[in-house]
Amino acid sequence: MRGKAILIVEDNPINLKLTHVLLSKEGFLVKVATDAEEALMMLKEFHPALILMDIQLPGMDGLQLTQLLKQNPQTRDIIIVALTAYAMKGDEEKVLNAGCDDYISKPIDIHNLIEIVNKHLRAHRSAS
Repeated sequence: MRGKAILIVEDNPINLKLTHVLLSKEGFLVKVATDAEEALMMLKEFHPALILMDIQLPGMDGLQLTQLLKQNPQTRDIIIVALTAYAMKGDEEKVLNAGCDDYISKPIDIHNLIEIVNKHLRAHRSAS
């Protein structure tokens, strides 16, 4: 999976740095956005294989952004994994109904993060 492009959409600087460092060390090409508007601008010229999407973003939240991306023919094939601090009953259903392919609860488990990213990228490669 090395070399695959990943976009991290996260407004928390600590979570952003943690995920960026972990994924970069694994050999992924990582770009970052701190809100939905910045992510949309980047996606005009950058087509990642996977997006790690914070749900609680300022302005447009991560679920709204996911719905927009899944409705757009140019971005609907991007794997979206939600990052959420709210792993409450019903949240998984909300995240999946919005179009996310999976979710990771915060605080982020570094081993789980890499495992989930690789699992989705392998499955996506098999399906292509």
